[in-house]
Amino acid sequence: MRKWLIGGAAGIVVVLAIVAGLYVLMNSRTYQLTGTLVDRVETDEKLVALTFDDGPTERTPEILRMLADLQVPATFYLVGDDLAAHPEYGAAIAAAGHEIGNHSYSHRRMVLVSGDTVREEIERTDAEIRRTGYQGPITFRPPYGKKLWSLPNYLADHDRTTVTWDVEPDSAGGATREAIVADTMAQTRPGSIVLLHVMHGSESAAAVPEIVTGLRAQGYEFTTVSDLVKREHG
Repeated sequence: MRKWLIGGAAGIVVVLAIVAGLYVLMNSRTYQLTGTLVDRVETDEKLVALTFDDGPTERTPEILRMLADLQVPATFYLVGDDLAAHPEYGAAIAAAGHEIGNHSYSHRRMVLVSGDTVREEIERTDAEIRRTGYQGPITFRPPYGKKLWSLPNYLADHDRTTVTWDVEPDSAGGATREAIVADTMAQTRPGSIVLLHVMHGSESAAAVPEIVTGLRAQGYEFTTVSDLVKREHG
């Protein structure tokens, strides 16, 4: 009985360790099991990429006007279902010259899902992105940053890049404009990829002009994710 209890306890420990390891892997911003993942770029140049997740929503025209006034390029990680519902907003983003990335079709967590599900989520969204008129590279950002095997495996098989981030000042929710600006200024380094939720968060959108002004004052220039990746080690 004692040996059985010890063996059972050891088994539970092993299972818990495996579960904990999978949880860490699922949420890692810097590592995946296969393929290319970029959370920031190693560079000596003071370059930074602003990335906006979700949408497009009715806030799109406002965001595009703001970026035009600031003369800043951005990378929009858009949701296929939202693109299908608002094709005019996607077309406006493409026409303005911004980069468009794939953020899945339904914004579901891409873990413990089949390869067929991953393929459908990505390829349906790719099709909606191309309907906007956008002709550039399409990188992929996992919803909530979560991934295990099926998603990275599909992306690796299709020579696609997983893009996460190293600066996320508004992801916890409820952050004020001042806090978003302060956190971004404190965390940004050369080669940083900044995640903001301007399509839904008024505080996040309001923070962008101050972020741009503040980082420019420190000598930073803004670029898209794909351009940033090309300049790695520059």
